[in-house]
Amino acid sequence: MEDEFAGQNFESTGNVIKDEAAGFNPGLIVLLLVGGLLLIFIVGNYVLYYQAQKTLPPKKKKPVSKKKMKRERLKQGVSAPGE
Repeated sequence: MEDEFAGQNFESTGNVIKDEAAGFNPGLIVLLLVGGLLLIFIVGNYVLYYQAQKTLPPKKKKPVSKKKMKRERLKQGVSAPGE
């Protein structure tokens, strides 16, 4: 009776080992591939952005029009020159 039980237990263990050695799950391979490509894309963009910030000159501000300057001075209570 013990031999039969031991034999069945050994057979079931052998089947489990066979199933695990079958290979990777295809879904896992696709997930790792897509995740790796996404990670490379994000890191690459960060590196390019960092490099561009170091090498590109700062943006020039648009010149403020005379009309806007006059309006700003009037809001602050300072009279515009020539008035």
